[in-house]
Amino acid sequence: MNEHSLIIIPTYNELDNIQKLIPDVLSRNKNVDILIVDDNSPDGTGSYVEELSKTMQGLKLIKRPQKMGLGTAYIDGFKYALENNYGYIFEMDGDYSHDPKEIKNFLKAIKKYDIVLGSRYISGVNVVNWPMGRLLLSYFANSYTRIITGLPVKDATGGFKCFRKEVLQAINLNNIKSNGYAFQIEMTYKAWKKGFNIGEIPIVFFDRVKGKSKMSKKIVREAITMVWKLRLKSIFGSL
Repeated sequence: MNEHSLIIIPTYNELDNIQKLIPDVLSRNKNVDILIVDDNSPDGTGSYVEELSKTMQGLKLIKRPQKMGLGTAYIDGFKYALENNYGYIFEMDGDYSHDPKEIKNFLKAIKKYDIVLGSRYISGVNVVNWPMGRLLLSYFANSYTRIITGLPVKDATGGFKCFRKEVLQAINLNNIKSNGYAFQIEMTYKAWKKGFNIGEIPIVFFDRVKGKSKMSKKIVREAITMVWKLRLKSIFGSL
């Protein structure tokens, strides 16, 4: 098993954050690379990473022509990871919502599980600086997902997670069409239905300090309908 890890970080206007995040992640972890998937950020995020990658070992970049969404960014990243034979593949936000110090805990847990989810709700509610409305939306979205799909996790919508490469190899990545919350649910649900075991570790989620949230009503609506699509496809054997 190749134990080299790839941390995929989609970006759109995250220059201020990733200037700190990239060295923070790489300095803390051995055998870990970062792949930035940038959607042609107007603030120059992609250009900055491109220049930095020339001198910083372990930093990779996929530049995309326009804003194409979180889900497709991760799919492009997953394909890159498989083509380059990384053993463990992470999803991680580029806005410091996810603490780089937790990476070592994921790498410890992934020895026992096929997928490790960073859970905001497995040990109470561990979210910092979110308005109450968004916190309630997230909490009840996860309860709703659990009830409709039967997915046995506390935090199906979180975006800090780690896969063994075998999980991504087993899923038809070209059939993943969702973004945002729905993307996270769909990936974990399809892996669970294929028999992979899922572990959750507690994390503290920090709302972004700099930049603008990508959350929208469209993302919420997509997640609401996705859980029913997944349930029905599972019933009719068309996952």
